[in-house]
Amino acid sequence: MIRVIRRVAAATALALVLTGGTAAAEKAGGILRVHVWDSPPNLSMLEGINPLASRTMMPVFNNLVMLDQHAKQSRLDAIVPDLATRWAWNEDGTAVTFWLRHGVKWHDGRPFTANDVKCTWDLILDEAPERFRQNVRKSWYKNLEQVTTNGDYEVTFQLKRPQPAFLMLIASGPSPIYPCHVSPAQMRQHPVGTGPFMFVEFKPNESIKLTRNPDYWKPGLPYLDGIEFPIIKNMSTAVLAFVSGKFDMIWPYSLTAPLLKDVQTQMPQAICEMTPNGGISGQLLITRDKPPFDNLELRRAMALSLDRKAFIDILDQGHGDIGGVLQPPPEGLWGMPPEQLKELPGYGPDVEKNRAQARQIMQKLGYGSDKHLPIKVSTRDLPPFRNAAVLLIDQMKQIYIDGELEIIDTSLYYPKMLRKDFTLALNFSTGGPDADPTLDQFFGCGSSQNWDGYCNQEIDKMIELQSMEGNAARRKQILWAIERKLAEDVARPIIFYDRFATCWQPFVKGPTMMVDSLFNSNRREDWWLDK
Repeated sequence: MIRVIRRVAAATALALVLTGGTAAAEKAGGILRVHVWDSPPNLSMLEGINPLASRTMMPVFNNLVMLDQHAKQSRLDAIVPDLATRWAWNEDGTAVTFWLRHGVKWHDGRPFTANDVKCTWDLILDEAPERFRQNVRKSWYKNLEQVTTNGDYEVTFQLKRPQPAFLMLIASGPSPIYPCHVSPAQMRQHPVGTGPFMFVEFKPNESIKLTRNPDYWKPGLPYLDGIEFPIIKNMSTAVLAFVSGKFDMIWPYSLTAPLLKDVQTQMPQAICEMTPNGGISGQLLITRDKPPFDNLELRRAMALSLDRKAFIDILDQGHGDIGGVLQPPPEGLWGMPPEQLKELPGYGPDVEKNRAQARQIMQKLGYGSDKHLPIKVSTRDLPPFRNAAVLLIDQMKQIYIDGELEIIDTSLYYPKMLRKDFTLALNFSTGGPDADPTLDQFFGCGSSQNWDGYCNQEIDKMIELQSMEGNAARRKQILWAIERKLAEDVARPIIFYDRFATCWQPFVKGPTMMVDSLFNSNRREDWWLDK
């Protein structure tokens, strides 16, 4: 009996060490309530630009492989199995084969097979009988030749050339496996997955509800009985609701520094983290095919007018970051170091010198104190977008440009951007878990999210070169050369990188706020409520 007690005591002591002082005691049950700050246009993770669906619907699905849900950074060495149990590359790095789990079922009871994987990528590549209304993920997979199956539990992705970071695309949150037997139209309204939670209902501008999948293929998971997402667009109202206990977690990466102080003052027991906004950058989008914006010198003057530090100091109370196209280190894996970044056009610390140069350019183009250029500045109807756009308009006045703010509802904003129906836009966006999708989709000639129409064949070649490079140090040198060229070409000037806070009740266990992605840590299958 004494030996048994000693063994139990030793095991308990080990558990205390591994968990930082308290033994793990996951509890099953309860509904997690997570606030959402806007209403998604639909619920399809793969169709159109739909960040809200990507972040609320990830618990409904599985990927072939996924990023470790408790790793702070999205890296190749943080990729773990999901619907695939293992994978292997061929010798020349142009094909990767996945071996799939047996016995997995869709939420409607149909069996999951390799054919579902093939159907998913046939949809993405526009090779399926049915098509997405808006297919923005296709540019991620421009190097994918085809997907083939070998029986029900083996699938191979054949690439056109080596791409060492290809698994990062497969593992990212917005790369779920869709069922063959459910149409894209139905997935917009009632998504069917294999994930830990099943879709229940979506009431636009009110709530989204999920319930526990009782037949989930991971034994014992999920712990929660369900997840509810109440939609509250006004952030001050959301903070009051959170403090009063109406929900358990504020929308991740949504609290500004002043709102964070409000939460900490009114609810000091809340757990809060201030982190980079998932690699999101504020971007200046300038139409390139409409006069006078087809003039490179005019676009250069607009970029030179930016006071990046002012955006950070005014909007984020000093918590943001200055960076280029790729998220700056240390949170970003591939961004340019500060000593090189400050050498880019417009990134020097002497803002007045930059603006004097910008005014000279504008004067040569016929503008000045007696003749201003009127423009419309379009942006999404969310606080970070609106506030940044107002500051942008104020800064543009310094170089004889008068901006009129156009605020657009989320359901209309992204379709408008895809149609290139704007003159100047203030956008916040992130490319993906790796440099590959960021560069391809925003700057590749003809890519889906290349909204300002930038096209440079030299850049396309450099993007392909870095994508094939497996050595990290050599790849960084290519990437930083791309960054320099994009800055010189005034291609989608990056204004700043936000930092926002997330707060949750202390009884919510399991959240991990990634520092370089909004989308990769939303599975929530092992979250639980300690109450």
